[in-house]
Amino acid sequence: MRVLIVEDEPVSARRLKKLLVDVVPQAIAMGPLDTVEDAVLWLKEHSHPDLMLLDIHLADGSSFEIFEHVEPLCPIIFTTAYDEYALKAFKVHALGYLLKPIQREALAAAVLRIRPPAIGYDGLIRSLQASPVPRYLRRMLIRIGQVFKLVDVNEVAYFFTQEKITFVVSRNVGKRLPVEYSLERLEQLLDPKQFFRINRQFIIHISAIREMHAYSKSRVKVVLDPPAHQDTVVSVERSAAFKRWLLEADT
Repeated sequence: MRVLIVEDEPVSARRLKKLLVDVVPQAIAMGPLDTVEDAVLWLKEHSHPDLMLLDIHLADGSSFEIFEHVEPLCPIIFTTAYDEYALKAFKVHALGYLLKPIQREALAAAVLRIRPPAIGYDGLIRSLQASPVPRYLRRMLIRIGQVFKLVDVNEVAYFFTQEKITFVVSRNVGKRLPVEYSLERLEQLLDPKQFFRINRQFIIHISAIREMHAYSKSRVKVVLDPPAHQDTVVSVERSAAFKRWLLEADT
């Protein structure tokens, strides 16, 4: 696992590298780089790493300036002493936002979202056993014009796509809201015991199912609450897995 550290404080960089190797012993820590200019040049001249640990305030400016020159092709975890940049980090699809001083358990949890523990990740496994952490998406920050709304995933009834836009419908609000995730990405982030992708357009929560009806070709038609205002039919290739999921899902 190749990890690029971009940090302009030597003490913080050394601590971050030590924590990284502690939770992922096989990690190859590269850097640290301490300027926007160096980071842009490095990313243009090298294959992108598996992960970037990125401080926000660098020696020559904000690390957000990096993405004005190069498109990030790897997951990013921001490390900072300031909490007011979380919304901006969300806009560049950051997978983590850790406040300094970085805690070992928080780093382990963030890395786990990117790469589940494999044989040999002893440090990461020990961290998770010592301090269990959630592995799935819990909240989403949704922008509506100039307003941001925080949505608890436990309140979500279903996600669906329409005209290449992904929407979420929550049980308590009922109306649809646009989200910046694709259904493919949501499949990776959501708890599979609670959510199931029934076809190309819909991912549903187990509690959103109001009724089910037999449909053609051994398929199932699902009636959702709140109503989806269109037919929601489990696709042929997903029908068998859907029936298993109904029996295994946590309600």
